[in-house]
Parts: sequence; C-alpha cells; structure tokens
Amino acid sequence: MKTGFYPGSFDPITFGHIDIISRGSQLFDHLYVAVSFNPNKKTLFTPDERLEMVRECCRNFPNVEVIKSNKLTVKHCLELGASHILRGLRAVTDYDYEFQLTNFNRKIDSRIDTVFLMTEGQFSYLSSSSVRELAEFGGDVSAFVPEHVKRAIEKKMADITFKKSAK
Repeated sequence: MKTGFYPGSFDPITFGHIDIISRGSQLFDHLYVAVSFNPNKKTLFTPDERLEMVRECCRNFPNVEVIKSNKLTVKHCLELGASHILRGLRAVTDYDYEFQLTNFNRKIDSRIDTVFLMTEGQFSYLSSSSVRELAEFGGDVSAFVPEHVKRAIEKKMADITFKKSAK
C-alpha cells in the first residue's frame, strides 16, 4: 500500500491545493493531508480553524485523512508509514526551493521520497498569501477558494476590522 503525506499551512486552503489533493488521492492508496503548525509563521487562521476548513474540502476523498502536524515532515512520515511526500509546483520559481527541501529531506532519511505534481495551469498563479492579501483589501476571493473558506475569510476579516476599530 502506497501512503502519501501532503504537508502545508493551508492558510487558507485554495483551489490549487484541492487540485493537488484530488490528483494525489488517485496516486496513493492513502493520503495524509497534514495541516502544519509552525510557530515562526504568521497565519490568519488558527491550526484548528485550518484543520476544519481542509477537512470540509476533503470530505469527498475517501482515502484522504486530514491531520495536524507540528513535527518534522520526514519523521511524521515515518511515524505514519508514509513513503512519499507530495508537493505541488505552480511555476519554475517553486522548483528551486522544493529541490533544496527534497534533498534536505533525503539527507534526513533516504527512505522517504518526494513526488511533485504540477498544479493545473488555471491555478499556477494562486497562493494562500495572495488570497489573504486580496481579502485584506476587501477583494472577492470566491474564484480562488471554496464557499465555506470564503465565508471563514470574510468572518476573520470582519473580526480583525472590528478589533482595529475598537482600539
């Protein structure tokens, strides 16, 4: 049985991420989607909020399990029995970073390999950070994220605006 591990912050999850999850679910018998928690990274959503958004997006993929991760990716793969890390590439600019990360992970444990999927062309420009920035300026994010994620972003932005105005 081939088990994959797709880590990411998913802050927020986008249609590009869902594209990779969908295609990854066809490559692996079981795919873990790991919502990563990095205390050094500033996120819009809490780990639990991101976990719930990702779970909702993955509910139609029976072989996908959404989990939280605050562990080293390679070590978490070994704990779960995952043989492959799944990564999405949007453009050639992603390749350099991912190439270095893959070789670093191989040095940590050569039993874990990395599989890259090119994001569909219609999502090649899409990133969570661009969605967050668009939302911060009041833009419509509905073309980039599922409806439940859009609602969560709008609520979060309203909360942030309220807190700023209350000061």
